Amino acid sequence: MAVTSLFTRLNPLAPKSVDTDMDIAIVGAGFSGLGMAIQLKEAGIENFTILERAAEVGGTWRDNHYPGAACDVASHLYSFSFEQNPNWSRAFGQQPEIFDYIKRTAAKYDLYKHIRFNTSIVKSWFNEDEGRWHAQTADGDELTAQVVVSAVGALADPAYPKIPGLDDFQGKLMHTAQWDDDYDLSGKRVAVIGSGASAIQVVPEVQKAAARLTVFQRTPSWIMPKPDRPIPEKEQAEYAERPFKLHKRRFRIYWMSELFAPFIISNKKFFKTQAEKMAKQHIRKQVKDRDLQKAVTPDYAIGCKRILISNDWYPAIQADNAELIADGPAEIKANSIVLKDGREIEVDAIVCATGFKVPSKAAPFQVQGLNGLDMNDAWDDGAEAYKGVAVSGFPNLFFLMGPNTGPSHTSVLAFTEMQMEYIGKAIGHMARNNLQWIDVKKRVQDRFNRGIQKRMENTSWTSGCNSWYLTDSGKNTTLYPGFNWEYRMRLWLFRPSEYHEQPADRFRKNKAA
Repeated sequence: MAVTSLFTRLNPLAPKSVDTDMDIAIVGAGFSGLGMAIQLKEAGIENFTILERAAEVGGTWRDNHYPGAACDVASHLYSFSFEQNPNWSRAFGQQPEIFDYIKRTAAKYDLYKHIRFNTSIVKSWFNEDEGRWHAQTADGDELTAQVVVSAVGALADPAYPKIPGLDDFQGKLMHTAQWDDDYDLSGKRVAVIGSGASAIQVVPEVQKAAARLTVFQRTPSWIMPKPDRPIPEKEQAEYAERPFKLHKRRFRIYWMSELFAPFIISNKKFFKTQAEKMAKQHIRKQVKDRDLQKAVTPDYAIGCKRILISNDWYPAIQADNAELIADGPAEIKANSIVLKDGREIEVDAIVCATGFKVPSKAAPFQVQGLNGLDMNDAWDDGAEAYKGVAVSGFPNLFFLMGPNTGPSHTSVLAFTEMQMEYIGKAIGHMARNNLQWIDVKKRVQDRFNRGIQKRMENTSWTSGCNSWYLTDSGKNTTLYPGFNWEYRMRLWLFRPSEYHEQPADRFRKNKAA
């Protein structure tokens, strides 16, 4: 019997379209949320709603539309394995093309009718008497669902730098994740604060337009050459006509990424030496000034922070109209920035390329599980989940891109697609066995996370540098300390013995009584 009919048996009166009473709620309409929805539809389940706080799908690729925004994972891997695109125009996709791909996919699988836009969840709680989740929106509505899948992602809320006087600046202030397309930087005196993943993309574009550009680099990043190239139309046509070639290219990119993983993850001297050698050669090739070479060379082990790829960052900061300040601003005034050496630079616009608020120990919104357990209390020592997907004490709540499932060397979709399948298996198990809820056992979750943190001891991320991967106590709750293929094997099977189960019959009897 199909999964959908079995699942619907749990709630025979469940609505078949968007409503405030639903069986499955997916929070977020980015890559992960849409992928989960497609997984449900392919299983025959239509009774779900996607809750999206914005007015369009796309997540980070909707919000990050600054000049130069692009992906640092090859296009043919940074896309759904079941919806491969033969028509990528470049080896590394740019924001407009990725955003268009996401919207096309949502339309192709008829997902828009399932999405409730402009809906932001502020808190949720599990009602044990009903065996259902309740959620309150920012508008005051209360929604219910039997199963909730959180697909909000970690890179959602922009982080502005804490610099005295920033709020008093009278010129144009922008964050790369809140770019104002109507503001023209041409001929302006522009300052960019940051030298990370978004900065190395936006700076070369700003440099072309600005009259003068000042870049504030607090900490240099390890940067590798970007093997990007245009994909000719003839090659695109071959991928469209011969899907085997497209699958072969994706397969090759995936395993090349896996082979490179030890150079990023491992703290072994051999891997670090080889990787740093490549990055330093890139610096020497593009930067001739010895003082600047020193300024852009990190003093921490490669891999400790995110490794970046770019061919135009170093040329941009050496342009005649550009200056690199190897430190952050001391103070910001109404129309200028004061350096720590006392020098003052007049600016018309400030661009903050300073990343996102990453909730290393906080839930995406207020969440209360069994017996009123608050997830922030459960995560007081840092976020933890079983396989990054389920959290003990919070029945029927699943995470995509949950704790310790961030990729360091490959596509995030290689992780989330397996999570989608695992969650689908969990829902199927509930349906076949007439269960109201399942909850991963605490000892199972603890054993898994002890193993994860033990493996962290031999990774680059615990080598001493300060990064957003870590909590204040130095615990890495963000990344997975191993190969993607190995993580996928961990999620291959759903084991009911690892979960507490509550039959649906109990709730029917209580209601009848």
